[in-house]
Amino acid sequence: MVTTLPALLATLLYAFLGIIVFVIGFVVLDLLTPGKLWQEIRENQNVAVAIFSGAVAIGLAIIVAAAIHG
Repeated sequence: MVTTLPALLATLLYAFLGIIVFVIGFVVLDLLTPGKLWQEIRENQNVAVAIFSGAVAIGLAIIVAAAIHG
């Protein structure tokens, strides 16, 4: 039990750090693209923007996971 607590805390810290980096990356993406991404997806039902945002989210997740793991 003693050795699992530091590992659990480290896992939670890295998960929190990964989520923060992911959110920052997605906000930067929203700032770099013209218009508002969420408005375009929700109100205008733009499927192309939704697919693009999903692909970027997957790419960011892979990069964050590789950076934290390595």
